[in-house]
Amino acid sequence: MAVYSGPVCRLCRRDGVKLFLKGERCYTSKCAIERRKGSAPGQHGARPRKLAEYGVQLREKQKLKRIYRVLERPFRNYFKEAVRRKGVTGELLIQQLELRMDNVAYRLGFGLSRRQARQLVNHGHFLVNGRKVNVPSYQMRPGDTVAVLESSRQAGAIVQALQSTGGRRVPEWLTLDLGAMSGRVVSVPTREQVDTQVNEALIVEFYSR
Repeated sequence: MAVYSGPVCRLCRRDGVKLFLKGERCYTSKCAIERRKGSAPGQHGARPRKLAEYGVQLREKQKLKRIYRVLERPFRNYFKEAVRRKGVTGELLIQQLELRMDNVAYRLGFGLSRRQARQLVNHGHFLVNGRKVNVPSYQMRPGDTVAVLESSRQAGAIVQALQSTGGRRVPEWLTLDLGAMSGRVVSVPTREQVDTQVNEALIVEFYSR
C-alpha cells in the first residue's frame, strides 16, 4: 500500500479537523474545513454517523498516520518501540514521529508542508551534523543540527517556504538560524510542545486490543 496521493483536503474534512496537509493554505480562509463548514466529503457527508469504540480508535490512528505521512508497518514499529521504552507510550510515539528528519525540516520552515519537506529530504538538500541525509525517517536527537546544502540555498521551494513561514512557527524544542539556513534540535519535544490534535490514548487502546 502506498501513501495516499489523492485530494488531501478530503482527509481533513473526513476527520473533521485540520491535519495541515497543504502547508500555508491551511492557515488561510481557503482551507476546506473553513469553506465547507466542517462537512464530511461525499454525497451524504452532511449526515452525522455515530462510530463504535473501535471506529473512534481507528479514526485517531489513521489521523496520526496521515499527519506524518507514515504507512501502517513503520507506524506499528514506532508504536512497538514506544511500548518498549520507559514512559507514557502515547507521548513516546508522538516524540518519535516529531523527531523524523522530514518533520524537523517542516517544523523549521524549510518546507511548506510535510509532504514537500519529505521530498526535499529525499532529494538530498540537507546536511545533518555536516553529513548529507536523504532518509525522511532518520531519527534526530537533541544536539543534532540540520542545514540546507550550500548548493541548495537558492532552491525555489526552500526560499519560498522560508519567506512564507519566516520561522514564526518553530516550536520551542528547535532553534532556527534564518541567515545560515540551519536549525538545531534543542531537546526531545514534550506533549505540550506538540500541536498535533490527536488523542494518542485511543491509539494505544487500538493496538492493545
